[in-house]
Amino acid sequence: MSEETKPTIQQHRRLAIDLFNHVWTLLDKPDRTREENDDMIHAAHASRHHWSIVGAAVNLARGEWQVSRVYSVLKMPEPALYHARRCLDICLESHIGDFDLAFGYEALARASAIAGKTSDVEKYIALAKQAGENITEQDDKELLFSDLKSIPG
Repeated sequence: MSEETKPTIQQHRRLAIDLFNHVWTLLDKPDRTREENDDMIHAAHASRHHWSIVGAAVNLARGEWQVSRVYSVLKMPEPALYHARRCLDICLESHIGDFDLAFGYEALARASAIAGKTSDVEKYIALAKQAGENITEQDDKELLFSDLKSIPG
């Protein structure tokens, strides 16, 4: 790729955001086709890739969280667990707390549920609730506790 065709910082940022939002439209769609499921996987990874170029640690954690959520929704436990762990690792290594830390634990609880790891589900839900008590924005706190109720099992 020549220098003149390389995406700019602004283009990477716009792609990361647009792809992240596109994944949400697919996640919210009740009856996705196989092709839409594939698109959702690829778009989540592409968004995370663009954040790796222009984002801060918090963007990387959120990208990993979204990739994990996609795999959890698609009931693919191994990649769901991998990306949930990456999300939590980034939060812990970068001292990211609040909303992102709580959702890192939520991702691990959800991925553990589809993997059939019942004791891990309980452990990570408890850690998510504990971290959730430190979320400063009330709307974010309510979202976390609502999402925790939707974890299977």
